[in-house]
Amino acid sequence: MLYRTFGRLGWKVSTIGMGTWNIGNQWGEIDDVTAYAAVRAASDAGMNLFDTAESYGNPNGLSEERLGQALSGIRHRVYVVSKIGHWGQRTGQGVPKTTTDMIRLCCHASLHRLRTDWIDAMLCHEGDIQDPSIYLEAFEMLKARGRIRAYGISTNSLEVLKRFNADNGCSVVEIDYSLLNRQPEEELLPYCQEHGIGVLIRGPLHKGLLSGQYDADTVFDDEVRSRWNPGEGQRDEYEAAIAQVEKLKEVVAPGEEMVTAALRYVISHPADPVAIPGCKSPEQSRSNAAAGDKILTAGEREELTTPLDYA
Repeated sequence: MLYRTFGRLGWKVSTIGMGTWNIGNQWGEIDDVTAYAAVRAASDAGMNLFDTAESYGNPNGLSEERLGQALSGIRHRVYVVSKIGHWGQRTGQGVPKTTTDMIRLCCHASLHRLRTDWIDAMLCHEGDIQDPSIYLEAFEMLKARGRIRAYGISTNSLEVLKRFNADNGCSVVEIDYSLLNRQPEEELLPYCQEHGIGVLIRGPLHKGLLSGQYDADTVFDDEVRSRWNPGEGQRDEYEAAIAQVEKLKEVVAPGEEMVTAALRYVISHPADPVAIPGCKSPEQSRSNAAAGDKILTAGEREELTTPLDYA
């Protein structure tokens, strides 16, 4: 595993970390033992950054709970990133984030579920937020009290990021970036480079499509990807993505080879991002980690994108 300096924070982080949305049963049921084994396998393979959120899991918070249990005894050796902003929304009981006390309450709840005294980076999970002042004030208070070490936002909008970083307090941003979504290369990633913001890459495998193992006949039974099924609202998006993956197969074989290529593509950007693919088994953890031992050259990255359509 290769390690790199994480923005201006100076942390030495693994090029591949673990996203823990998948261990919370929203991507299909897994048991506690398998979830814990996936986390420990990731750590054993060299990953030292784990990403979660208060709302990940069915029920809400299950991913944080499982991660906290799995990190028992090794918490001091890893970096934990969590997010506040979506608690209860999909179950119809969203917690309003209208005061600094509500943000602080949510953070304290995350600390409890994670079984830790501190969270290394807490992010705002409201990616389209217009006025971030409540979050910024609350995060500064939490940082001053040692509950969090740094803060940032998960967003795909450069304008939102600029508002959140108006006073240069944003140390981390989490963005959606992959071979199938290269839009951040135009402005978002260069802005992060310029301002020394550590970058986390969610969706580096585009919800698994960049394994090359799905096609137009695939029917998804998990709650996250079921919207891609025939007749559902995101079917057109799915078919377009599958068409791109078929073109990618011209230069890389489906399966582990394609997963490795997709992960190496994003971690090889000059902004030095950390990819945080999800996994549901120890085997997937080890496979993801293996991609973190090499950085692609500019020519190798270009070879991967050549067959793809991108405007």
